[in-house]
Amino acid sequence: MSLSVVFAGTPEFAEQALQAIIAAGHEVPLVLTQPDRPSGRGMQLRPSPVKQAAEAAGIAVAQPEGLRLDGRYAEQASAVQQQLQDLAPDVMVVAAYGLILPQWVLDLPRYGCINIHASLLPRWRGAAPIQRAIDAGDSQTGISIMQMDAGLDTGPVLLSKPLAITATHTAGQLHDELAALGAEAVLEALAGLSTGQLQPQPQPEGATYAEKLERSESQIDFSWSAERIARRIRAFNPFPGTTIELPGVKGAVKVWAAQALDVPATVAAGEIQAVNSDSIDIATAQGVLRVTELQRPGGRRQSARQFIPGWSYAQS
Repeated sequence: MSLSVVFAGTPEFAEQALQAIIAAGHEVPLVLTQPDRPSGRGMQLRPSPVKQAAEAAGIAVAQPEGLRLDGRYAEQASAVQQQLQDLAPDVMVVAAYGLILPQWVLDLPRYGCINIHASLLPRWRGAAPIQRAIDAGDSQTGISIMQMDAGLDTGPVLLSKPLAITATHTAGQLHDELAALGAEAVLEALAGLSTGQLQPQPQPEGATYAEKLERSESQIDFSWSAERIARRIRAFNPFPGTTIELPGVKGAVKVWAAQALDVPATVAAGEIQAVNSDSIDIATAQGVLRVTELQRPGGRRQSARQFIPGWSYAQS
């Protein structure tokens, strides 16, 4: 059964879900997305991936700065409210939109607003569930399709789809897999809503919160174990990245790939234990971190094999 779906989202994670909804034959009369933002070296205004997909499909796009009717952007919010009232959509699908939805939005669609969230709720509510799941050493994550309420990812769950986290997953890789799974899950949820076969279930106790990533977390702490550091490197790849100080290199060096070695450190934590042909071994409080991909300040990402020949420390 085809539904009238207003879509609200901004980044690539949301764009895949929008494309799936369109391809499935649902009517999408309006897309809400963040205003164009400056990007790139020239800081030119760039439309979001969701806006680009909507315009390519001939769908109307609204980009309000806010949706509160009594706030700074009340005039923009009022215009969107009128659009939504005129459209009378069956449901609003929300995925990484970037704006808090006030109650008037939540109440307007026939089936309310449903959110595509990249975790198995109630674990990792909040802004950075993909990164926090890897960083914490979780063995699985997934997609939750949630009926939205006024809280932060607190609404009842319509359905969940699990996904295993491997020992090599980066946040970028897991993001892409979850985006595809989210697109699949939201179609299943829309079908269930239209037939009445899906009933939202309250979230159980035991919520955890995925705090926003801070650049201050990027500096690697070698008083941690090698395993914990390796998880942090994978969790912060591609953003915001992790950094170390290396002798013979001025400024912070980004580390993009590393693995934990279950061998004893023979030097103090944070010191170079060995320089190999294709890796750099650094001692930690527990085990050794083998670094295999780095980036000098102002340089490009490169393998350790490429990095080492031009590294003065290795030649001394």
